[in-house]
Amino acid sequence: MIYILQKINNVSHPERYQGWGKTSRYFEGWYFKLVNHDGSEALAIIPGIAIDEQGNKQAFIQVLDGKRKSARYHKFPFEDFNAEKNVFQVSIGKNDFSSNSIKLDIEQLRGELRFSNKVPWPKSLWSPGIMGPYSFVPFMECYHGIVSMNHAIAGQLELNGKSIDFNRGKGYIEKDWGTSFPSSYIWLQTNHFSEENISLKCSVAKIPWLGSSFVGFIAGFWWKDRLIRFTTYNQSRRIKTFANIEHVTIGLENKQYLLDIHVVRDAPTALASPILGLMDGRIEETMNAVVQIKLTEKKSGKLLFDDKGIHAGLEVAGNIEELFI
Repeated sequence: MIYILQKINNVSHPERYQGWGKTSRYFEGWYFKLVNHDGSEALAIIPGIAIDEQGNKQAFIQVLDGKRKSARYHKFPFEDFNAEKNVFQVSIGKNDFSSNSIKLDIEQLRGELRFSNKVPWPKSLWSPGIMGPYSFVPFMECYHGIVSMNHAIAGQLELNGKSIDFNRGKGYIEKDWGTSFPSSYIWLQTNHFSEENISLKCSVAKIPWLGSSFVGFIAGFWWKDRLIRFTTYNQSRRIKTFANIEHVTIGLENKQYLLDIHVVRDAPTALASPILGLMDGRIEETMNAVVQIKLTEKKSGKLLFDDKGIHAGLEVAGNIEELFI
């Protein structure tokens, strides 16, 4: 009963640990994107837990080095994982993670970073996070949350004996939980444009639903201190989705705007991903994609925004042709 009450309480707080009472076929992970001020260093730190069908549990921290195109998977006993109930605060061994900071003490990576001026995804009673009303739907394959679309970083990390200054850097934090990643999806994120305080997150995925499936999408464009949303649940429409080894193109529209996204891909790095709670899947991610964005006002036809986002994270996974339109 206590786990049910905790789950209900956490629906409006997707950033918190959601796995209370889970005993099999479950994963949960947070994604911390870290880019230093001059863009010479880019890391993704992914702490999480995984429980397979037999109930075997593990904690982990993945480290993706975007510039050196390498990744490390650090496995921990599940007993090394600890989470607070009423706030986003988790630890794995000597490593601590929250919306305000991270502290790392693992092989070849140590230090502490602090985050300020965070931009969370707006919440309401019926839309407690990026998934909107789907947040309340039980038994979905994968749930998603945004902790911060954009924020400033302060502090330093030591990587392979080299000190990296992250002061005045930029960060992004999101998370996923459930049983498995979608069988096919495109995910991208960037918050490095010619202007400050701009961020884009977009994903298109095949979603299992009541014995069938549909292609869902979620995009948020943070611009001029407001979030412009293009989502399956707010009656936005997907105009185009296409990808090959060199490019990704996505076109979306809502009642007011057209959003055109064109991505130039870069060589990716393999990461572990969950399948029925096991971290046995493989996905490929780059942190060096370039995203051209155009935002057009539908009523006037005026081009409101046209710029490139760099240091972009990009994943293209599964049978992506079933996402094409």
